[in-house]
Amino acid sequence: MLNKNSTGGDRAAALSLGLIPDGALSALDIYVDLLRRWQDVKNLVGPRTLDHVWTRHIADSAQLLPLAPTARKWIDIGSGAGFPGLVLAILLRNREDGEVHLVESNSRKCAFLRAVSRETGARAQVHAGRIEDVLPSLGQADVLTARALAPLTDLLDLGKDLLRTGAIGVFPKGQDLEAELTVAAKSWNIDYDIVPSVTDPQGRICIVRQLREHGPDHG
Repeated sequence: MLNKNSTGGDRAAALSLGLIPDGALSALDIYVDLLRRWQDVKNLVGPRTLDHVWTRHIADSAQLLPLAPTARKWIDIGSGAGFPGLVLAILLRNREDGEVHLVESNSRKCAFLRAVSRETGARAQVHAGRIEDVLPSLGQADVLTARALAPLTDLLDLGKDLLRTGAIGVFPKGQDLEAELTVAAKSWNIDYDIVPSVTDPQGRICIVRQLREHGPDHG
């Protein structure tokens, strides 16, 4: 088990945000412990972020759940080390109707995701493969999410079939969000909201409510 003192004030800072219920703490401690151990073998996250793993990764992921509190089926593309999808799967593990699908092409990262899912009881299904190949097989969803994967216009292109048929997109972004929206608006009509990140003063979360492709006469 992870020595909680090793994360010191960062863990306390993350918990002070009120995003992580007490019932999820033991599972998240296991997750962080496995992340640190696997990091020595496979570079899962930026090494400099490990000292702030609770705020930079755990709480940063957990803040997405209140943005779609009634969503039952989440799909996280380009899951990497599991942020945000695996954190969400841990938080949803006591909801019988909750399911989170993690899509990741790197086989070693998939092995890590499966190991954490087993050890924590997360409600996660790991799909190894390219996003373009896996998404059509997963059916409809309530939420599509991705973190630090690609510019917004690419995310919309990857997820367009879901976003045009009822899913919302919940995409954590940084200070370049306005520029990404400007580029995306050249191809799409986007109904969206922007909410500030509670873990990063420069971070914003783009919530795509509806997506429509421009007609042939646009522009």
